[in-house]
Amino acid sequence: MSNTVPVPSPSRRLRLAILIATGATVVMITLLWLNRTPTLAAPNSNSIMVIAPYVDAGTWVFDDASAGLRKEPFVAGVPEMIDALVVNIPEARNGFRLLFSAQPFPGHQKVLSWTRSDGTGNYYKLSEPPLEGWICPALFRYYSAPPQQIYVKAEPLMRSPEPL
Repeated sequence: MSNTVPVPSPSRRLRLAILIATGATVVMITLLWLNRTPTLAAPNSNSIMVIAPYVDAGTWVFDDASAGLRKEPFVAGVPEMIDALVVNIPEARNGFRLLFSAQPFPGHQKVLSWTRSDGTGNYYKLSEPPLEGWICPALFRYYSAPPQQIYVKAEPLMRSPEPL
């Protein structure tokens, strides 16, 4: 009996090295892809989104069929932010137009600044008045990652003119 370990031939060593290098490359590419920096993505080509919040069952909610949302509630500080935003809009509780974007746009009124995530939703603060609110995971229907700032503007709903 011999105690020698068989040594692979040079061609077998080369094939083994290629196999290990290929596997390591696949693992590195996968890890880089999983840890990539997410980019903002909107449900359509517009960078300014529009929803029409209204009060239902005592809280602010909104519908957005294009995002698959119906009576999506605003909670945990965001209703107070909305109240401050619509203070000069008559009958806002019956509905108003809310424009929002991750980029500044002409006429925006307020800026919400990201403060932290809790793993499901994200907290944003408003500087004036000083408020903080939690935006639920529905945010991801509009953005693939939480924007650092959300620029907002509230306007009265435009009513259809009376027929002539």
